[in-house]
This record gives sequence, structure tokens and C-alpha cells, in this order.
Amino acid sequence: MALSVDRIEAAGPRQMVGPRHQNRLVIAPREHAPYCPFLFLAEDWFAPPAGFPTHPHRGMETVTFVLEGQMIHEDHTGAHGELEAGDIQFMTAGGGVLHSEMPGPQGVHSLQLWLNLPAAKKMSPARYSDQRAADAALVSGEGFEVRLYAGRFGAAERAHGSLWPLALMDLRLEAGARLELPLANGWRGFLLVLEGEAEVGAGGAVVKADQHAWAHAQDADDVLPLTARAPLRALFYAAPVIDEPVVAHGPFVMNTVDEIRQAFSDYQTGRLTQAR
Repeated sequence: MALSVDRIEAAGPRQMVGPRHQNRLVIAPREHAPYCPFLFLAEDWFAPPAGFPTHPHRGMETVTFVLEGQMIHEDHTGAHGELEAGDIQFMTAGGGVLHSEMPGPQGVHSLQLWLNLPAAKKMSPARYSDQRAADAALVSGEGFEVRLYAGRFGAAERAHGSLWPLALMDLRLEAGARLELPLANGWRGFLLVLEGEAEVGAGGAVVKADQHAWAHAQDADDVLPLTARAPLRALFYAAPVIDEPVVAHGPFVMNTVDEIRQAFSDYQTGRLTQAR
């Protein structure tokens, strides 16, 4: 039995946050439980001299999707990489990371998802996994094309680069094309429409550009039907729910206030990235 959409929400307004830097919060929960394990999703347009110089994280993961341009990243271990349009970076902050994310010479348009980690994994070693667009699995059918970065679609399957399981796919559909998105039992997913318009879920809820539709498979593995009402590009994210308290402050996401205080103390005293 196909899933129905739980709710449809709209991205926040686009705003100037600094010279050559615009940003909007696509997903900005006031409470975390209905969105778990997704913490928030930010969209940025930035070019030199704007960017995100070296900054810390602990207790979560980021999933960065480059829509246009180039992003250059470095971290405290000396790791360095460049992401081009269609590339994705999975970054596990775990117990602590210091990294920077800067635009290439012509700038970058990116989406960055913050993905929670359960308490048992929050202090894991930091790590990166870059996935190139050319390495994603490409699945096509009648009027649709799916670029699979992580998870499963049809007979195709890709390992997730995140520590916490994640499905991620880039969808392109012609008007009238239809497909079914898999959602495993206990997983929550959302469809973000970048361009076009679609009917989503068993009830055919209409989702337009800059909106996202949510669904949760609570009893068994299921599917979320999708039909394009106009030429469509959308991203689909899904992951298992983490039913734990969330305390987020600045760049740190933990389970208790005391753990947040410890994270700030470790950062201020230079111990954030020390092995544990």
C-alpha cells in the first residue's frame, strides 16, 4: 500500500548574508522530532571572497550537494578536495572536525543537509567521502531518469557515504512520467522539488518548486508514488528515524546540554579533534 504525504512545507526566503553570499533555510525545524534524523537543510549561493572559513562541528554529519560551480574543502587532518556540479560530499563530524568550505573562482550553488547521529555514534572518528556525479548509478525508465548516490532504486544499489544510513537520489521526470520511491520500514524521507511540479503520495498531494513533501514508513517497507505534472527535477532523501533527544547549539549537535558545554570547552581548549 502506497504511502501518503504527511505534510508539505516551503523553503524560507532567500536573503543576503554577506558580500557575494546569499542563503536560505530550505528546512529549519522549530522542533526536531517530526524531522528526525534530518536537522536542517541550507541552500547557499556564494563566490569569493565569501565562504565558510575553518569552523568546528561535533555529533552530526553533513551531506553537501553541489548544484552549480565548484566547492573547495579542507580539514584539520590536511585532507583537501574539490567538488564540481553534481558531486556530493558526505562528512562525518563525529567527535570533532575543523574544516573549511570555500567557493571556486566562479562561485558555487550548494545544498547542505545536516544529518543527526545517534548517541552511540556521536563521538566516532571524523571522516570524509566524496562521490562524483559520474560514479552515481543511473537508472532510466519511461520518461524518467534517476541518479542514485546512496540507497536503492529498482535493481540499482549504492552504498551510503555517511555513517548513518541514507538514501539520496536526483530525479528528473518528463511531464506525465511516474515512478515509486522506496521507503524502508522505520525510515523517514522527504522530496525536495527543485523545478516543476508533481503529485506525491497515495492522495496525489501537489508539490511545487521550492516545496518539500514528507513521508514516514512506520509499519513496513513501502513506496511513495510520484507523478510529474510538468518537467520535474527533485531530490529525494531518506534515513532511519533516530528517537533520541536532540540538543543543538551552533555547530554542535548532542543529546544533552552538558554535552554541548563539553563540546564548546573542548573547542576552546584545543581538544575538539583529539582522538578518544
